[in-house]
Amino acid sequence: MIFPLHKLIYVAAISIASSVIFTTGPVVQAEPVVPGTGVLLTAVGDQFEDPNWKFIYNHPKSSKEQDERVRSPTGYAKNRRWYEGAKRGYPDIVQRVPTPAGGLPGSQGSLLLRSLKTGIPGYPSRRLQQDDFVADVKRRIGTIAPAERPSVVTRVFMPPVDEWENYSKAQFGFRLAVMARMRVREPNGRFVTKLDTYWPGMFIVFQSKDGNSRREDDYAFIRIRGNRGGGDFKGKQITQTGWWTMGMSVSPDGMIHYYAKPGVEDLNSEDHIASQFPYGHKALKFKTFFFNVANYDNGKNWSTAWIVDDCLVYKVPLE
Repeated sequence: MIFPLHKLIYVAAISIASSVIFTTGPVVQAEPVVPGTGVLLTAVGDQFEDPNWKFIYNHPKSSKEQDERVRSPTGYAKNRRWYEGAKRGYPDIVQRVPTPAGGLPGSQGSLLLRSLKTGIPGYPSRRLQQDDFVADVKRRIGTIAPAERPSVVTRVFMPPVDEWENYSKAQFGFRLAVMARMRVREPNGRFVTKLDTYWPGMFIVFQSKDGNSRREDDYAFIRIRGNRGGGDFKGKQITQTGWWTMGMSVSPDGMIHYYAKPGVEDLNSEDHIASQFPYGHKALKFKTFFFNVANYDNGKNWSTAWIVDDCLVYKVPLE
């Protein structure tokens, strides 16, 4: 399924807007790091080739963000490379499936992520909610310093657009967890400066023609989080479904770099979308990466069926 391409002026405006956000302000940018540069860290990440791959759900899932409930024990993958995000809980379906056509050569298995009840278990919110699926990087190998240019690459299968949840907002997220020194409010109300976590990333956003009298066609794009002020901005338009390769990296100056393209070939410099210091922060430590699966949480509508494969972490070792 191909998204309409006739709105060339609109697409050009998106490209210009993201470029302006990227270049404005006194930003001295380090050389962008193409995700996948360096050595593969085999102790983390996943290729889903084990036919016995399994996720242990441990229902009900957590919803700490909504009601402060973690509901231990939390879910985890049998191979201990993934775990439930306590903040929002795991997707309702986490299942190894045969790799869809056009995937990486030789790949036999990929991972299906899909959700129905993304909010508080048993209490539909009837608004956009999301679940988290978190790679266990920090506990397996520790954090990675920006000096080692950490990066993550994943392949994401987007089904035909008529199989997407017909809901006009972000539907899927691919994100990092990195740390910076920032000013935060303590429980006693005092502000202190300390090392804390923030979550840059890329979202797949769908804008349905249904319910929008001004739109003649369905439209989808990659939205970037975020600029120096913390705001999201539009990146690359999604002009075709099927497999995409997406990646993010951290350079020694703490800047985040975003890359994506259709297909499963390795990323290169031409696939660069943007580079930013999200929220004005400079990353000091790379902790992990994770996926968001979002839907309209009414207890009836399933999210789009997202499939990921070869979720891999790299770094450039210091000499």
